[in-house]
Parts: sequence; structure tokens; C-alpha cells
Amino acid sequence: MASHIARRKFLATLSGAVVAWPLAARAQQPAMPVIGFLNPASPDGYTERLRAFRQGLKDTGYAERENVTIEYLWGENQIDRLPALAAELVRRDVSVIAAASAIAAFAAKAATATIPIAFVVAEDPVRLGFVASLARPGGNMTGINFFSGELVAKQLEFLREVVPAARRVAVLVNPSNASRVESTVRDAEAAGRAMQLQIQVVNASTSREIEAVFAGFVGERPDSLLVGSDPLFTSRRVQLTQLAAVHRIPATYPVREMAEVGGLMSYGGSLTDAYRQFGGYAGRLLKGAKPADLPVLQPTKFELVINLSTARALGLEIPATLLARADEVIE
Repeated sequence: MASHIARRKFLATLSGAVVAWPLAARAQQPAMPVIGFLNPASPDGYTERLRAFRQGLKDTGYAERENVTIEYLWGENQIDRLPALAAELVRRDVSVIAAASAIAAFAAKAATATIPIAFVVAEDPVRLGFVASLARPGGNMTGINFFSGELVAKQLEFLREVVPAARRVAVLVNPSNASRVESTVRDAEAAGRAMQLQIQVVNASTSREIEAVFAGFVGERPDSLLVGSDPLFTSRRVQLTQLAAVHRIPATYPVREMAEVGGLMSYGGSLTDAYRQFGGYAGRLLKGAKPADLPVLQPTKFELVINLSTARALGLEIPATLLARADEVIE
């Protein structure tokens, strides 16, 4: 009897150990690294870019919810929220911060000097103080700069080809994004002087102010419109393209998503490609690469997209030479 009781105790102990061992093993597994994704806009319109970001991560060996967690914090177009959101990511002790605009990068930079930061920005990151140089960033920041110094000039050049009689061009900027306004206005005015165009800067930082800008065009209608690069304008792309159509103003935009929803034309770096590189850099930082040693990447491909249906609705004939140069023509 004693032998039987002892055997039962031994089996119970062994069974408990078998059950407990997997639990203990699971408890000892390291937690997945966390990327804090910080964006001043809203998720609307970012589906393709996020897919590209995740593809870039996957190219470096990371798959969301499998071996990496992504915490998405969106400013919902309220720029003053960014510092608090960046501070929240620091409190959560994320492994990497992915700053999806210059404003987000400024907030992340102010929040931490130790957590690696990958950025994707339209402005010159050296001029903004994010990096010491494009080749050797230094510090805890590096990333993707998808802006070209000739971008605004090329947009005006293409617009001039479509509307050769244009003399007065309105340039829409978001005054809440001071660094981007400065570069856009500077480049537009320089290109305008070279082309003998009168540049009229108009400001909007909310949906209501966008409406007010177009209402103001009723009294003094510009010959054409250049929409500056800004997350707000991307998120309000349907509103912008519809208002341009209602007021019959030929307009050029910085990203293809705007031409896809009815904008006349767009010209800029491929944001899908930029976000794939953005995700790749976030993955490399997770693997232990130092931001100081990763050079800032710049675009090698720029896309000209023309919406032929919109051109017809505006009574415009797109020159055959320009159509031949387009990367995509939307019928």
C-alpha cells in the first residue's frame, strides 16, 4: 500500500511538472519589440502606405503580430497633440519610433535622445536639424527624405504646359506646418519669377478653412492652383479635388492619391516606395543598426500622374508630349 501511495505521489509531481514547464517556458520568452508609429494625420488614406511600411519591415524579417508589435498613434490633424503622443511612446518604452512626417519627427526628437527614430519627411532633414548630414546622420535619427528641391518647380512647369495662358497661380499651404510652408513658398516664388508667374499664397489648416479659400476664389479666381505637400491636404484630398472641380480651377497635387480621386495631375516621389524604405529602416533599427550610421535615403523615382477625365471636364487638352512623359494616365 505504501509503495502504491508513493508511486501516485511521484506521478502527480511529474504531471504537475509537465504542465508547469510549458507555462514557465512561455513566461521566459522575450516580449516582442514594439515600434511606435507616430503620424499627425488620420488613418484615412494611409492604407497603401501602411501596407508598404509593413512590407519594408517584412523585408528585414519582421511581421506585425508575429515577431513585432506596432503601436499606432494618430494626431487626427491636431498638430498640438504630437508632443504628448510622442511622450506617450517614450513612456511605453518602445524599441523604435517611426515618425511619419516632419512634425512627428520634431515631437519625437524633443521626447527622446536615446530611442532610435526613423522618419519619412518631405523637407531637408539637415536643414530641419534632424541629422548632421545625409551620409552620416549622427545622433538617434535617420530615415527617408522623399522631397526633391526641384519638385515645386517641376509641378509649376507641368501646370504651365497644361494651362499655357496662366499668369496667376495660387499656392495652398498649411500654416500649422511652418517648415514645409517655408520651403514650398520659397521654391514656388523662385520658380514663379523664372516663369514670369504671379504667385498667390493661400493658407488653410482645417477643412473649414479649405472651404473658405475656395470661396475666396469666387471674387478673384486664379488661373491655376498648386496644392502644397501636407498630411492635412492628403487626408482632405476628396474635398480639395471636388472644390477644384466645382470652381473649375486646374490644379496640381503632390501625391498620386489626389489624382486618383479626381485631381487633374500630380507629381512627386513615390510615397509607396518611400514607406517601404521607411519600414525597412525601422526593421534595421530593431536589428540593432545605429541611426548615426544609416544614411538618409532619397527618392530615385518621381511619378507624373494625369487624370484625363478631369482634364476633359475642365475643357483642357493635355499636350501629347506631356501624356507621353506621364507615368500613369487615368482615363
